[in-house]
Order: sequence, then structure tokens, then C-alpha cells
Amino acid sequence: MKLSRIALAGGVAASTVLLIAGPAAAHVSVQPVGEAAKGGYATLNFKVPNERDQASTVKLEVNFPTDHPLSSVTPQAVPGWKITIDKSKLDKPLEVHGKKITEAVSKVTWTADDSEIAPGYFQQFPVSVGALPEDADQLVFKAIQTYDNKEVVRWIEEPTAGGEEPDSPAPVLKLTAAADDHHGGAADDAKEADDHKAADTGASAKESSTAASSSSSDTTARTLGIIGIVIGVAGVAFGVLAGRRRSA
Repeated sequence: MKLSRIALAGGVAASTVLLIAGPAAAHVSVQPVGEAAKGGYATLNFKVPNERDQASTVKLEVNFPTDHPLSSVTPQAVPGWKITIDKSKLDKPLEVHGKKITEAVSKVTWTADDSEIAPGYFQQFPVSVGALPEDADQLVFKAIQTYDNKEVVRWIEEPTAGGEEPDSPAPVLKLTAAADDHHGGAADDAKEADDHKAADTGASAKESSTAASSSSSDTTARTLGIIGIVIGVAGVAFGVLAGRRRSA
């Protein structure tokens, strides 16, 4: 009985530690929907938890990397939040689909408009980005979180070489290896569509041939039937005439 009480007390103590440590470990983070492959496009979710008991989050600023600028940044509308996009000139223009890009998005800001992140809640802010760099393993997005009591929290510290997480870590996006066919998706889809079209064409031709053969068979059967009727009528007439001659 005593051992059970000790075990129960230990479990409660452990749960209390987890509850206390949980909120302290929460910070602004970024996660891709699926994978974020090098050279490809991805949808990112910036997750913003509210860490204060007596204040609500009313503003989020996300700074995009300038060492690896992204040619396409499109935020998704979030109900109750106003979005502002800032762009800056590039020192070196980007070549995208045969066009030169001379400026890129440097910051996206979400400001509460009839909405907020209340204590005990979090909010996700989706953004479609690309093309992701092929010469980097990760991207760092420095974020600034503002509360309605004017408190500002800067999540801008980059990870250390030893792998230890800093006190105010910046959101870090890990990039995965580029897929071998990430440039050939459209070609594969087109090939599959052509295969289906060819199969449909072959099936239609087969159906047409079968229909023609069936129609020809029906015509032959009708012709033979008519000939049989004519022969039958002629035979009856011949029999009648022959009977009359015998009677005469």
C-alpha cells in the first residue's frame, strides 16, 4: 500500500514537471505540409502559441532569408488577420522560368483585425513558397511576436553548431533531398493521359469494329430470311397449281 502511494506521488510529480516544462518549451515554429524538397515548392505553416496567461498575441512578423531569397511567397488568408507583405531589391537577380526577378519578399506581417491568439491557444499562418534553394540544408525565418500588453518577443536566435537550442530560437525549416522526378511530374501526367487516350481510342475502334461486324451479320440474316420466304411462297404456289392440273 505504501509503495502504491509512493508510485502515485511520483507520477503526479512527473506530470507536474511536464505541465510546467510544456509552455516554457513552446515557441514560434515552422513546419512544411508534407516535405520541403530542395528546388521545389512547398506550403509552410508558421505555428504561433500564446505563452502568456494575461495577454493575447496580436501581431506576428516573419522575416524571410536574404541569403537564399524566394522568388514566390504567397500567404493564405487567415480570418480575422490583416496581411502585409514587404519586398526588397536583390543584389543578384534571380532567373526563374526565363524571367529575371529583381526583388523578393523580405517580410510578411500578420496583424490581428477582430481576432487574436488568446492564452492557452495557438494559431497557424500558412504560406506557399518556392523555389526552395538547392544549395542549402535549412532556412532560418526570424520571427517577432507581439502581445496586446505591448510585450515583444524576438524569436531570432539561430541554432548553435553544437545543436543546442537557444533561449529564443528562430523558426528553422529543414530541407529534404530533391526528388529525382520533381521536374518530370507534368511529363509523367501527360504520358499517363496519352496512355489513357490511346487505350480509349483502341477500345472505341474495337467497339466500332464489333458493331460493324454485328450490323453486317444482321443484314446477311435478314437477306437470307427474305430469300427463304420468297422460296417458300413460290413452293406453295407451285403446289397449288400442280393440284389444279391433276384435278383437271
